[in-house]
Amino acid sequence: MAHSEASRPFGPETGPLLAVDGLVKHFSTRRATLKAVDGVSFTLEEGGTLGLVGESGCGKSTTARLILRLLEPTAGSVRFRGRELTTLPAAEVRLLRRRLGIVFQDPYASLNPRMTLRNIVGEGLAVWEPRSDIDGRVAGLLERVGLDPAFAGRYPHELSGGQRQRVAIARALAPEPSLLICDEPVSALDVSVQAQILNLLADLRRDLGLTILFISHDLAVVRHVCERVAVMHLGRIVEIGARAQVYDNPRHPYTAALLSAVPVPDPAHRHRRSRVQLAGEVPSPLDPPSGCTFRTRCPHAAERCATEAPELARRGADHPVACHFAADLPLAAQP
Repeated sequence: MAHSEASRPFGPETGPLLAVDGLVKHFSTRRATLKAVDGVSFTLEEGGTLGLVGESGCGKSTTARLILRLLEPTAGSVRFRGRELTTLPAAEVRLLRRRLGIVFQDPYASLNPRMTLRNIVGEGLAVWEPRSDIDGRVAGLLERVGLDPAFAGRYPHELSGGQRQRVAIARALAPEPSLLICDEPVSALDVSVQAQILNLLADLRRDLGLTILFISHDLAVVRHVCERVAVMHLGRIVEIGARAQVYDNPRHPYTAALLSAVPVPDPAHRHRRSRVQLAGEVPSPLDPPSGCTFRTRCPHAAERCATEAPELARRGADHPVACHFAADLPLAAQP
């Protein structure tokens, strides 16, 4: 599935494939303003994988929808192949859709129950391909994701959850995207099926040269899939770095707390894990704490944390952390 130069209308191939800078999305309610995404910045190099992790409601999925222009940002920049996406006119957004694919969380809800797999996977192709070619392309896509091409005449209710998610991946791949956004793609699946889908994504990335933004609340899954990891808390990225940096040497107290809660399957290693106990209630995104939004639960919070929001500053080699005391905290490395 090679990309031709003619199919890449979005600027020169220099710099990162995706650059998000100061991205903001606020929703106004009767009570207050919900800061769903509040100044998110990161880059994703072509062929790379970035995991966006955090608890439910921290803004991960909203970030994905802003990148895809399914939501309009309140402020900030999203650049794809050097081209600013937030100000693209409608006609160019249509071209953009071919370069950005998404796999949603729930394969039971994301597929139209009244359409056959041929129509589900071929719907996006119909915009770009001659109709005479669609059946063959659909068969090839189904086979690539591990399904029998004979399934093309089936409906979603005739498939298992894992098979449905394979169909969703085939649909996302149909227009030959450069960037694939996976929004909790395995959280609705059994553990054994999760492993199959994760291995499929790894194979597709290798074979097709895909760039993947992988969104999940499951840190064990992200560790298996992603080379770089960004941790979100209440609409902000609080730590970002290479997988080994974040997992083996977390420098933000929130990251350390998340990692300490990940189950350790080998009993021989459990004694090496010190559990981080957090006090207090999870703050409401409608009324977040002043300063550092994690300070009301942080065991290391000081007076400065209530008055000054920490910037996402580099701590060592390409390892930015949004904590005033990141260099001094005795955070335990993870096994």
